[in-house]
Amino acid sequence: MNEVMVIDVAKDALMSVITIAAPLLLVALTVGFIVSIFQTVTSIQEPTLAFIPKILGVFITLIVLGPWMLNQLVELVNRLYTSFSTFIRS
Repeated sequence: MNEVMVIDVAKDALMSVITIAAPLLLVALTVGFIVSIFQTVTSIQEPTLAFIPKILGVFITLIVLGPWMLNQLVELVNRLYTSFSTFIRS
C-alpha cells in the first residue's frame, strides 16, 4: 500500500464523515442560534434552555436522516472491503 492509496482512503473516509455529520451540526448550530436570539430578546439566561432544544433537534434529525446516514456508512465500508485486495497486493 503506497502513500497515494493511503491518502485516497483517508480522503474518502474524511469526506464521508463530513457528509454524514454536516446535517447534525447544521441543525445544532441553527437551533442554538435561534435559542440564543430568544435568550437575548427575553433576557433569560438559563443554560438548559440552550441545551434541551439542541438535543431534541439532533435527535429528530437522526430519526429522519438515520437511514441515509447508515446507507452512506455501509457504502464506505463496501468500498473499503472491495478494494481490500488491492491494498494487500501493493
